[in-house]
Amino acid sequence: MIVGTGPAGLAAALSLAKVGAEVTLAGPPAPVAAAADTRTAALFNGSITLLQNLGVWAGLDEVSAPLKAIRIVDDTGGLLRAPEVLFEAREVGEAVFGWNVPNAPLAEALWQAVRRDERIRVVETARVEHVEIRPDEAVARTVEGEELRARLIAAADGRRSICRAAAGIATTAWDYDQAAIATRFAHSRPHGSVSTEFHRKSGPFTTVPLPGMESGLVWVERPAIARRMVELDEDGFRVVLETRLQGLLGHVGAIGPRRLFPLSGLTAEAYARSRVALIGEAGHVIPPIGAQGLNLGFRDAATLADCVADAMARGDDIGGQEVMQRYHALRKVDVETRIMAVDALNRTLLSTLLPVSLLRGFGMHLIRAFGPLKRALIRQGLEPVGPRPRLMEGGHEKEALPSLAPLAEG
Repeated sequence: MIVGTGPAGLAAALSLAKVGAEVTLAGPPAPVAAAADTRTAALFNGSITLLQNLGVWAGLDEVSAPLKAIRIVDDTGGLLRAPEVLFEAREVGEAVFGWNVPNAPLAEALWQAVRRDERIRVVETARVEHVEIRPDEAVARTVEGEELRARLIAAADGRRSICRAAAGIATTAWDYDQAAIATRFAHSRPHGSVSTEFHRKSGPFTTVPLPGMESGLVWVERPAIARRMVELDEDGFRVVLETRLQGLLGHVGAIGPRRLFPLSGLTAEAYARSRVALIGEAGHVIPPIGAQGLNLGFRDAATLADCVADAMARGDDIGGQEVMQRYHALRKVDVETRIMAVDALNRTLLSTLLPVSLLRGFGMHLIRAFGPLKRALIRQGLEPVGPRPRLMEGGHEKEALPSLAPLAEG
């Protein structure tokens, strides 16, 4: 059973159905909020391969844009300004790092695939209000009074997860004195399929390519300033935006709806326990830096599918302790490495200490000057720490994965 119908939960449902599990998906039907979501997700190649293998990617490329390079610009105004650094996909033998995908069409494509899949039973509910863990099953009760039973729950019900609480998994959570503005805008100069991240004292200011002469924007600011930016009329916002861009994309044209998101972090003490495996923000919340959030959630989904497929092939209990321990072990290092790296980078931007500023500047000089280090960082950012889940591998034949159902062509 998957509890939660965000992108990570939908991907988990499709991944588990792909390996032959019978799946119940419980949560709100295609959320209305998803249609108004102004954010985009920079999905790396492994995540795109997952979407291809799940039969979701077709058509999304038409509303998405390839990411060929990532530019880092030091805009902190520090004593030692770091050099501009350009990370290019071709440096590690790739045509692109991935694609920037708008959230709303991504959610719609995932829902369409779920509706087509005969192995997935969709239970539309406002919410699951209670979960009970029993020795041989987990029981979830919806607010409408329906009881659902499963051997394994994939908890994709967000940072306040009821499923996680039922499994007795504690978390560590923290807030940042920051908020992110998400929108999209038209511009007069081509972006060249390059994402640019201005490192500022208030946080990163990031443009991400969209099709044509448009880009997505994630602008991290102090909360009070971010609220004022969101409340500006379009002309006023355009003036500030062009100033922040420093001429990068020419004149700014039409600007999409703006939404504000407070920044916070969360990590779980275990990623699986007592028939509950954590997916997405139920297990980890990460600031929008370095495009890690949804990529981690998709890796959760694909990794859980591996664990369940292997358990079914052995005839084992798919929610048993061995499966829980294996899933936790496979996700722990990958998730916690990303959280620490993103948190550390964000805090160095916020720090007013001169040694921290000097260290950050020296690090960027070193990365730019030393090719092997730069290529290692690129690979580290793109790939999971540990084995790549099988549904994120391209070009598989059925016989190469005996414990998996045939993969959709991608």
